Amino acid sequence: MNDPSDPTDPSGTTGPGTAGPYDASGRARTVLLRGGEVHSPADPFATAMVVEGDRVAWVGSEGAADSFADGVDETVRLDGALVTPAFTDAHVHTTATGLSLTGLDLAAATGPADALARVRAHAAAHPDHRVLLGTGWDTTGWSERRHPTRAELDAATGHRPLYLSRVDVHSALVTTALLDLVPGVTGLAGYAPDAPLTAAAHHAVRSAAHDSLSPRQRAEAQRTALRHAASVGIGSVHECAGPEISGEDDLADLLRLAAEEPLPRVTGYWAEVVTSAKDAARVRELGAVGAAGDLFADGSFGSHTAHLREPYADSPHTGSSFLDADAVAAHVATCTEAGLQAGFHAIGDAALDAVTGGVRAAAERVGLARVRAARHRVEHAELLDARNVEAFAQLALTASVQPGFDAAWGGDDGMYAERLGRDRARALNPYAALLRAGVPLALGSDSPVTPLGPWAAVRAAAFHRTPAHRVSARAAFTAHTRGGWRAIGRDDAGVLVPGAPADYAVWRTGELVVQAPDSTVANWSTDPRSGTPGLPDLTPGGQLPVCLRTVVAGRTVHGRPIE
Repeated sequence: MNDPSDPTDPSGTTGPGTAGPYDASGRARTVLLRGGEVHSPADPFATAMVVEGDRVAWVGSEGAADSFADGVDETVRLDGALVTPAFTDAHVHTTATGLSLTGLDLAAATGPADALARVRAHAAAHPDHRVLLGTGWDTTGWSERRHPTRAELDAATGHRPLYLSRVDVHSALVTTALLDLVPGVTGLAGYAPDAPLTAAAHHAVRSAAHDSLSPRQRAEAQRTALRHAASVGIGSVHECAGPEISGEDDLADLLRLAAEEPLPRVTGYWAEVVTSAKDAARVRELGAVGAAGDLFADGSFGSHTAHLREPYADSPHTGSSFLDADAVAAHVATCTEAGLQAGFHAIGDAALDAVTGGVRAAAERVGLARVRAARHRVEHAELLDARNVEAFAQLALTASVQPGFDAAWGGDDGMYAERLGRDRARALNPYAALLRAGVPLALGSDSPVTPLGPWAAVRAAAFHRTPAHRVSARAAFTAHTRGGWRAIGRDDAGVLVPGAPADYAVWRTGELVVQAPDSTVANWSTDPRSGTPGLPDLTPGGQLPVCLRTVVAGRTVHGRPIE
């Protein structure tokens, strides 16, 4: 429970965020958390922590905490709760996430008839929406393996504009009325008369749909998404924006909202090719830290647009290539010379060949040391072979990965196996091989593709559907906390040690363990006497930890009673 003198009691509607890390005079407020478990490499048996202003000041034992008790502004009695660094989700689409949380989400639809019924109900409930927006449909889980036709969607919406993205957000179903808002769309690559739109046609209709949002709708969606992130212990998100995804106004509004309100931190990426110092300067003017994120080298497996060396198992082609090695090299070299982080979306093995080949060519042009120092990154990086894993390590590329993908679509009977065949599908998302090679990992969700849920992601990495790719829970946890900070060039954060940013979460959880779920996972000791900080038991089927409080830079952004 909280100290009765606590002015920021999170059980109240005005509690979270009302008291910042500094008082009105600019003096740093001090907070003592005690009587729990503090996950810190500074002291593996810590039960207490002191925060001063926006920094961690001390971690240690309950007995030592007595010396601070009389001098702090606030005491939080943890009652056995676990304190960890707040999570960083390294790949998020914030506005789309908010829209999926508050709008039409077809993830639970069981087939085309059910999907159409949900579309019909959503249209009736929102007569004032200029364009209807939805996401989440996936025919691979439907007994009737077809998507609704355009004529069916026209009828279900009353012939209104509708944009309905597939779960992977790399293709979409649309109504005729939305096509009418996009002149020339039928001549773009990826257009089909009665099939999901992909490539340029998809990007065009998505832009038209998102442009229909009013500033109020956009702000509501962004605020909803960030508040939900805070409620699951996420203190920081990497927004993957770009001209083919969400637009400049969307990114600017999001960065402004996160700066002005008590919400998780937002680090912005802008996915546009940079070919000059002027281009690099423009990326910075947008508030982005890099020309990276979803800069598409290819698409996705679900939409048959990931670029493969060999054809799909269920379709006679190799997907789509949007950037070749020469374009990658030019982008990386220019970004490196400008001191700007570069990055790409690359999923298929052919796309990853293009990215690693291009980055290597850029290193030959501007110097390997400079390329390594820039910490360029690759999103998703799914179908990696040993050669590309070695290239990631040599070039110091960060792999920004989403374990939820494997949980949703992995296994011998999942969508990956359907698209690629079982042998190729078993090669996907080789987290253990990446870590063994020394490749930095940053975990995320790609929300709304998979839900915001960091403990679920840690579990998915530790219990990967392909046992050879599993990593320890501790390694996955580190990749989802410290890994996201390292991906933006910050090595001083994502860990609870004196001097680190006071970004932390408080959890109600069961017994803490040191968990290596497979005998093939390297594990130095599961004995508590080893001094390795424990984590919640993430065995599949068990309850995941519940977030009680999330604090960012010393300010509470989410809270509920700690009892």
